[in-house]
Amino acid sequence: MTSALVTLSAVLAASALAAPAATADTAAPKADRPAAADGWETVSGTELARLTDGTATPAASAKARAQAKAKAEEPEVIAIQSVRNGKFVATELNYAAPNTGALRARSALPSGSWESYDLEWDEVTETFALKSLANKRYVAVEKNTTGAGQNLLRARSTAVGSWERFVLYYNEELDRYAIQSTLNGLFVTMENNYTGSLQYALRARSADISGSWEQFDIYDMAS
Repeated sequence: MTSALVTLSAVLAASALAAPAATADTAAPKADRPAAADGWETVSGTELARLTDGTATPAASAKARAQAKAKAEEPEVIAIQSVRNGKFVATELNYAAPNTGALRARSALPSGSWESYDLEWDEVTETFALKSLANKRYVAVEKNTTGAGQNLLRARSTAVGSWERFVLYYNEELDRYAIQSTLNGLFVTMENNYTGSLQYALRARSADISGSWEQFDIYDMAS
């Protein structure tokens, strides 16, 4: 399985384009969406498709770029790895309610559908949705939950609304990604210090990208 792991940023570097370009295809931060810190740029669906296709080069033809834009409408199959603990994010199908489908960075390798996600781009809202391949449910931010599970990411929705939409950021210097919820404007964080069943859980709870807790590597599982 490891031979199929190719980071999107590695494809980016190989294509001789150091970071997602600030083009008309790149989603700008919305007025109700806090901007990320300096060095972090939003990644659009078209840009993501170009990175995985290797068409993000200065010499890429107009036809290739058009094909990449069309591909942006198709989901990318990805795996997500926490920079903080080096573990891959998994969907906890066997957890009891209310944490069924919780996302946790706890797998050594992406060994199957539990660690695989469709990354779906929406042109209208300029946001992404994540769908777990383990249960075919969209990942939602549990804003109304209280306690340790508040803003927990869970694969539990059959449709996409504001609870299920995210903005993807890339930092060229760090060569890492960050994920921001559009529901509360907060960045997804891996809870390294939690104990018990929610240890390493993902929660949308950070106001900014302050360190490795909010940083991830994203792998293209189709490569």
